[in-house]
Order: sequence, then structure tokens, then C-alpha cells
Amino acid sequence: EQTGALDTMLSKVADFYEEEVDAAVESLMALLEPVMIAFLGVVIGGIVISMYLPIFDLVNKIG
Repeated sequence: EQTGALDTMLSKVADFYEEEVDAAVESLMALLEPVMIAFLGVVIGGIVISMYLPIFDLVNKIG
């Protein structure tokens, strides 16, 4: 503060932490994307099974 370089030092610290946060968010998104795709696959698979199960039940009862 005595040298008047507080603003530049705070700017450097802000830039450093901004890069750290960007890297953390990027790695989190890289992990989260496959998990979201798998979750959507399970949900869609559940919907498909719930639609076809009654049809197979009727076919078994008729046949």
C-alpha cells in the first residue's frame, strides 16, 4: 500500500483466481456431461420399458 501497487496486485490475484475457477468449472463439466447422458439414458429407457411392458403383458395373456 505504501508503494501504490495495491491495485495491480489485486488485479493479478483476481486474474489468478479467475483462471483457477475457469479450470475447475471446465473439469467439473467434463465429469458432469457423461453422468448427465447416462442419467438421461436411464430415464428414457425407463419410459420405453413402461410403455412396452403392458403391451407384452397383453400379448402373453392373449397368446
